[in-house]
Amino acid sequence: MANDHGEDGDSPHGADSPRPRPGKLLHLADYEPVQLERILGELRGYWEGLRHGRAIPDRADVEPRGIRRSLDYAFILERIAPGAARFRLAGRHLVDLMGMEVRGMPLCAFLHTSSRGRLSDVLESVFRAPQIAEIALASPAGYGRPALEGRMLLLPLRSDLGDVTRALGCLVAEGRIGAAPRRFDLLSDIVSPVIPGARVLEPSPSRPGFAEPAPRWNGAPPADAGAPLPRDASPEERRARFRLIRNDKPPRRPGPRP
Repeated sequence: MANDHGEDGDSPHGADSPRPRPGKLLHLADYEPVQLERILGELRGYWEGLRHGRAIPDRADVEPRGIRRSLDYAFILERIAPGAARFRLAGRHLVDLMGMEVRGMPLCAFLHTSSRGRLSDVLESVFRAPQIAEIALASPAGYGRPALEGRMLLLPLRSDLGDVTRALGCLVAEGRIGAAPRRFDLLSDIVSPVIPGARVLEPSPSRPGFAEPAPRWNGAPPADAGAPLPRDASPEERRARFRLIRNDKPPRRPGPRP
């Protein structure tokens, strides 16, 4: 069988043939138009097929050959803290969007800072409920960066210990990627229960200031300054009780050593 350099080890173009020009780097979207709905539907259907009557499938059940048509867009997440997860595995499309290997990176790296709070809330609801989340994304146009629209799907999985700390997902962006890295704004999100008819856990703000501006402390002590503070008092409320203690006595001079 001939190898890449021909049967005799020479160039397959021959001695007198011109050398081929350096190849152009191609992205997935340059090779085949992205079929967003198909990719999302296939991954969702694969996850449903892994359940076998269970509410949540196991991470060990996921095999790359089972999602080979969507593999370039798929990823596996590991929950590392409340509202935070990192990539354990990621497809080629995510590498193209970021312009580098993304394994070990946090999921929030794909979003602008203004959208990371909401992503954290949605992600935590996926692990806690657990439930399914679908997120609409957009990346505005810039120099060397055409506008992109995308969707993200998050499907919970159980780890080897039985807790829901893994997720199967995909990120699909439509359009020419342009200059990497590409980051997105979170436009909207939809969460749904893993069991039809079950209660949905709405993503809640994980910290003050996401849903509405956080109240600012004006420096004045509260009216009931003498009352004991509750256990859930905020740092601002505790600082409002601090008092500056002055000592007008001059410092004592150290005496002679014995």
